[in-house]
Amino acid sequence: MYYIYFPYVTLLAALMLYDCYQLKQPRWWALAVLLAPVTTPYFIFKSRKESGVKFFMFFIVTFCAVTGGELFLYSKGVNRHHYAHQMPEIRQMIHLSDQLKTTTMKLDHELGILENLTKIESRAHEIKSTFEFVEHVINLLKINQEAIKQMVTYSSDHETFFIGRNLEWVLTLRNFYTNRNVIQHYKSLQNYLDRFADVLKYTYVNFYNITEYKSLEHLKNYDEYYLRYRRAIDSHNRFNTKRIDFQNVFADTYPDLKSFLPGERQTDTFRLWE
Repeated sequence: MYYIYFPYVTLLAALMLYDCYQLKQPRWWALAVLLAPVTTPYFIFKSRKESGVKFFMFFIVTFCAVTGGELFLYSKGVNRHHYAHQMPEIRQMIHLSDQLKTTTMKLDHELGILENLTKIESRAHEIKSTFEFVEHVINLLKINQEAIKQMVTYSSDHETFFIGRNLEWVLTLRNFYTNRNVIQHYKSLQNYLDRFADVLKYTYVNFYNITEYKSLEHLKNYDEYYLRYRRAIDSHNRFNTKRIDFQNVFADTYPDLKSFLPGERQTDTFRLWE
């Protein structure tokens, strides 16, 4: 709390000190403003009379903006500040949830890029670069899954501790990542990425047999790889829609946990690679 407030009142007091110097008013007015910013309008009109209206309006607008900003920051970080200096189990849980949030946001960012790469020209070097990027996303998914596993395992191992201290939010957060909709989403995502990598790798390795020589054997194999990929993407888009609906309901039901969850999730429907 007070991320914006203290710099703001310090600047306000400095401006008042400058104004007092220019208008030959008592310097202690600046100290009064520093300690109680709400006194600012009194000193404005005392020194400037009617001409102080525009300065008064400036104060009102900025003061409301700072107050609103502080309330927003407080609502986003209230849980962390409340528990930051408490027992090691709580601090460790917050660390694990932050780590999970970071890996999830990285994964979602790269999935957004991947969605834009799914329509590429059929040239060997482009297929190779897309395959390498899919492998990169698969690695991020593994890191994200490990972060989920660590958080779930830790919260389960210390479940009695969290329940005994009325910290049900920890178990509620765990329930989000162990929910069937979320688990199915991750499984379908893994399957989609694996099948995408398979078809890209086969196409790259057998590029000329498929595009130049039109080998029936290679074309048949390509069709099989592509069919598996198509089934995987259709399945993932369905499970992803269910996960989105679930997360929206979860966030509305437990607004205090929003600071522990990614602000945005990958929501676009993946297109078929052509």
